[in-house]
Amino acid sequence: MIRPCTEADLTTVFEIINDAAKAYQGVIPGDRWHEPYMPMNELRSEIAAGIVFWCYEQDRRIDGVMGIQDKGEVVLIRHAYVRTDRRNRGVGTRLLRHLETLIDKPILIGTWADASWAISFYQKNGYRLVTPQEKDRLLKKYWTIPERQVVTSVVLASPKWNRAQS
Repeated sequence: MIRPCTEADLTTVFEIINDAAKAYQGVIPGDRWHEPYMPMNELRSEIAAGIVFWCYEQDRRIDGVMGIQDKGEVVLIRHAYVRTDRRNRGVGTRLLRHLETLIDKPILIGTWADASWAISFYQKNGYRLVTPQEKDRLLKKYWTIPERQVVTSVVLASPKWNRAQS
């Protein structure tokens, strides 16, 4: 079942994000890694900034989370994570496909440039990397992240975005 996360799910969302983000350790720049990867106060701040988390639940256990953030002319997919022990079972794809049915705007996704598995996942699902120049412009326009993260990230765009840019 896919459903919106509630306040009661917050601790589980926190646990899933920080469990799954361990894949970044030793991959992303060392100065961008910290433990926990997303502290609870940061998670609450992201929700206050308009990110709505959705969860994939099976047998009363939340196995994955994915956030969406409406930015006017686009929607961002934010903080997409699947429990380490539930990866490669279609959880992320099911979440992404469900959220796409809710969104009628172009979708943009930012991730770490060195997170090849994440980039590959989105590309398999029809998203394309934007040019480095466009990436910089989009990250500065729609995300609130440090310059160091802009430099070490990529942006992938939905087919709807790509058609609109043609």
